[in-house]
Order: sequence, then C-alpha cells, then structure tokens
Amino acid sequence: MNFRLPKYHSPDFTKDQFVAAPNVIIEKVTIKGVAPENYHATSIYPEYFKVDGKWILASESRMDCVVVLKNDKSLEVKEFRNLDIGDSVILGRNENAESGIYVHVGGFTYNESEEQQSFVFRTGRTRESSYSKDYDSLYELLKHEREHGYILWVLGPAVIFDHDSKNAMAGLIDAGFVDVIFAGNALATHDLEGSILRTALGQNIYTQQSVFNGHYNHIDIINKARRAGSLEKFVEQENIKDGVVYSCIKNNIPLVLAGSIRDDGPLPPVISNVYDAQDAMRVHCKKATTVICLATQLHTIATGNMTPMFRVDGDTIRPVYIYTVDISEFGVNKLRDRGSLEVTSIVTNVQDFLVNIANNLI
Repeated sequence: MNFRLPKYHSPDFTKDQFVAAPNVIIEKVTIKGVAPENYHATSIYPEYFKVDGKWILASESRMDCVVVLKNDKSLEVKEFRNLDIGDSVILGRNENAESGIYVHVGGFTYNESEEQQSFVFRTGRTRESSYSKDYDSLYELLKHEREHGYILWVLGPAVIFDHDSKNAMAGLIDAGFVDVIFAGNALATHDLEGSILRTALGQNIYTQQSVFNGHYNHIDIINKARRAGSLEKFVEQENIKDGVVYSCIKNNIPLVLAGSIRDDGPLPPVISNVYDAQDAMRVHCKKATTVICLATQLHTIATGNMTPMFRVDGDTIRPVYIYTVDISEFGVNKLRDRGSLEVTSIVTNVQDFLVNIANNLI
C-alpha cells in the first residue's frame, strides 16, 4: 500500500458570498495581553481573511487564539498573552464570509465509503474496535513522513516502564522516525533510571520485580543529573549507551520536557514555567505533520490544542495526522472532546503498540 496525501480543495473565491464579503474589521490592542471586544477566535481548521479585497490564509494557526493583521498585510496567529499594544486584531464572530472571515471545514478529500447509512455500530473507538487498518495506515504514513514530514511524539512514562517498549522507542529514534519528543520529568527520569539501574520506579523493567530500596532509584538519578548540570554531561559521565534520552542526544533530536506541579527535582532541562514550556512546544507544533501521543492525557490535550489540522508547505496545504494511544477509552477520546477533531484513537497498551510499530518499521 503506497501512501498518498489527500488533496486539498481551496474555497472558490469567485462565488458571490466571497466576492460580496467585506474586508475584515480590525481594532488595535490598548492593554498588553488583552484582545479587543468581539475578537475572532481561531479553530483547528484553515481560516481565510479578506484583506484589501484579497482572501488570505492564516498559515500557522492554532485553536483559541486571535489573528493579528501585520503592517505588511500578512497574518499572525497569537496567544492572548503575547498580544502587544498596537497589534491590529481581527474582529468578528461570523465564519461564513459575512465578516470577511471564512473557516474552511471541508478542505481535504479523504477516502470514504460511497454509501452512507443513518445507523452503524461502534461509532466511537473502544477496546472492541478493530485497529488492523489503522496500524497498516500508520506504517505507511511514517515511512512517508520520515522523508517528507516532521514527526512529533508525545510520551508518557509508561513508554519506558517496559524493557521492550523502551528499546522500541529508542530504535524508532535511531531509524529516523522521530523528529521531536514532548514529555515530562518522569519520562526522562525513569528512562535514565532504566538505562543505569534497569529499574523504573524501583521495579526491574523486564521482570517487574521490586528491588531493595528501589524507591530511592529515581531521585538518586535526578540528584546526580542535577549535579552534572545537563543531561548530555550526565549521559557521558554515567557511560549510558541505551534508552530514549541517549538516542535523542546521539541523534540530535529535541526533547522538550515540560514540568508539572508534582515534579521531584526536576531534571536540569525540565521547563518549570508553564508558558515557557508552551512556547517551546509551539515551535515544533507549527512544523508537525504527524503527531503520536502515548499514554499522557494532559500533554496530549495540550499538544492537540496547539496543533492545527493542516500545514502549509510552500504552495501545498496538507493535513496533519494526530494519533492518540492509551489503554483507557476515556484517555483516547478526551482529545476529540476538546475540539481536536482530526484524530485517530487506538485503545491498547502503549508498550504493545510501540513494539508492534518498531517490529514493522525497523
């Protein structure tokens, strides 16, 4: 099966609704970080704005932000906190061209069955769903994206609690199927713990047996890493030769670690300020073409909300593919409930998922 990107269909701006539409209305920001009343809030879809009689696409979008018209007539999508005094914010709550704003929901042509029925079984994704086609499609997608895209992985610590999945994830990094990883303090901490002590949270990552005083292991790792001053120096000092952190460093893959209120330590590169972490993640969300989220609900929702369902690549507009994988049905469906509609959900153990992916790609 050869992977092909679905074709994007731009709106027909020769239609009367677009020709007759007014130019957008703007209002300047007077208080830093505060949008004017009646601001337009962005979605995950491609959005066009009529400026001086021409419809312009906001190319680097994300949901729940505002659109700023710059002096050169280009558009910038900004978070509220990043608004500066004097920014020209686009106003309007109508999204069907009436206010010079058009949200294009049906831009991509996906393969769909020709016949549609009003009643079908299993409209949601559950543990009883069949995922064979999803796996096969993902294999082909990742082969394509390794050469043509930007693959973002969002990892919970369950990924490295198992010997096989830890090795599988590291193998995918080495094989070029990873361009950036988002995670928290726990993922990196327990990965390093596993690489040095072969435990995670004090349990052997192969046998799952607890070791004596194992509850000290992860905080010993954090303490030593903090003494080293950086993960690069720590990996070198401890002669670490395997694991996710090691493979990221070896292959120069960005590892964005966002902190949380419950972190112990944390490790040196963990970004403790939530907005600094969001800004660091946003840099990569703008480039992402495929996003795979494994067993981390909050990081998944955050990433999904920052990632639009499309990406502009030169003159081409292509879809962004998002996968969520978790053993919990609630966990995989949560992102869909938050407004990120273009998501494929797989209900399974993430360790089994990763081993399956690695076995079919490496």
